[in-house]
Amino acid sequence: MTSLSRVKVAAIQLTSSDDAAANMANARRLLEQAAHAGAKIALLPENVALMGRREADKFAIAEDEGSGPLQQALSDAARDCGLWVVGGTLPIKLADVTRVAAAVLVFDESGKQVARYDKMHLFDVSVAERGETYRESASIAPGAAPVVVDTPAGPLGLSVCYDLRFPELFRSLAAAGARWFVVPAAFTVPTGRAHWETLLRARAIENLAFVVAAGQTGLHPNGRETWGDSMIIDHWGAIQSRLPRGEGVVVAEFDLAAQAQVRAEFPVLSHRRL
Repeated sequence: MTSLSRVKVAAIQLTSSDDAAANMANARRLLEQAAHAGAKIALLPENVALMGRREADKFAIAEDEGSGPLQQALSDAARDCGLWVVGGTLPIKLADVTRVAAAVLVFDESGKQVARYDKMHLFDVSVAERGETYRESASIAPGAAPVVVDTPAGPLGLSVCYDLRFPELFRSLAAAGARWFVVPAAFTVPTGRAHWETLLRARAIENLAFVVAAGQTGLHPNGRETWGDSMIIDHWGAIQSRLPRGEGVVVAEFDLAAQAQVRAEFPVLSHRRL
C-alpha cells in the first residue's frame, strides 16, 4: 500500500465500564467523530469492550477470532465510517481455555480484519503508591511475535500498554519498517503520572517514528482509576495533540515527507551497532 504524504490519525479516550454493549456503542460514537474530523485511521484504548469488576469477567465476552459481536461492531464501524480502526484490545479465545489473548485487531476501511497482535509483555506488578497488585498472566497468555501492518499512514508497529517499557520491541518494529507506533493503554495513575509521557516521547525520538497513544481514563466500576492523557507525538518527539482527562478524540496530521527527510538527514536507525 502506498501511503499519502499527509494523513490524519486519531486517538480515542474512553472510560470503559463493565457493560460491553454500552462500551462498544460509545466507541462507535467517538469513531464517527474521528471520521468527521478527517481521520483516516483511529486507535481505541486497551480493554475497549470491558473494564470488568473481576478478572474472570473477560471470559464471558471472549470471542473466537473472526466471529462475535465485539469484532463485528469494530468491523461495521470501520466500514460505515470509511475509517481504518485499530481496535484497542479484545479478549480472544485460545486453545488454552484458562487464558485469553489481549488482541489488537486492525480493520481496514472496508471492515476487513488485516492484522492481529497479541500483547507480549504482561503487567504482573505491584503499585506501592496505592497498594494495588496486578497479575495479567493469570488470565492472559502473552503474544509470541511483533507485528507490523501496512496502512495509509505507512507501516504501523503494534503494541499494548506495558509493552511501552520494552524499547527492544519498538526497535524491532522499526527495523521491520514501522514508521509509526500505536499504544492502546489502561495505565495506572501512579505510573502514568511518573512515566507515561516520557516513555511515549522516548519511543518516538529514538526511532524517529510517530506515536499514537489512546488511554482509558478516570474511575471504573471495579474501583480502578486509569491515567488517560491520550496523545499523538511526531517523529521528533513533539506532542501534536493530547487529551489529559475525560472521554473524547484527539486528531493530528502526520507529515510523512518531513519524517522521511529527517530519517535521511539524521540516519540514527542505520547507525545501530547491536
